[in-house]
Amino acid sequence: MSSNILIRPETEADLEGIDSVVEAAFRRRDVVDLLHALRGSSAWRDLSFVAVQEQQVIGHVAYTRGWLDAPLRLVEALVLSPMSVHPDFQRQGVGTRLVTESVRTLDAPLVFLEGNPAFYSRAGFVGAGPLGFIRPSVRIPEPAFQVLRLRHTEPELTGQLVYPDAFWEYDSVGLRRG
Repeated sequence: MSSNILIRPETEADLEGIDSVVEAAFRRRDVVDLLHALRGSSAWRDLSFVAVQEQQVIGHVAYTRGWLDAPLRLVEALVLSPMSVHPDFQRQGVGTRLVTESVRTLDAPLVFLEGNPAFYSRAGFVGAGPLGFIRPSVRIPEPAFQVLRLRHTEPELTGQLVYPDAFWEYDSVGLRRG
């Protein structure tokens, strides 16, 4: 991967480029619509980062608020989604660097995601189920449900993850058959 890629918080000037990257990476406009809905929701925490090369957005990741329905109390957590790298820059380490560098800036006990374990394990994510966490939907394949415990996490913290409304409104949870 080229060393001239900068990972930084998004700015308003990046929004059009982010939309282009997300649509190109997923090959679906509805993921862009999901991102817009998240931006307008109470789950949005301005935790959105870009990978930029020569002033062009080539990657993006967003973290929104979710909740862990833990046995003793409701705990705020973060949900990593969506994460996108433009197809021209995939498999070059951009996504790994984007996740690894952005997660270092987060101040939350837990970060959850649903995604490829081989990819996200590079950033320290592990299977959430074996640690006592429950998927927000049975449509999420067990291996894809992952968590990253940050430095100030209570090891005994468990429970069911609750996604923000936008994920449900856009049917962006787990896999649909057919």
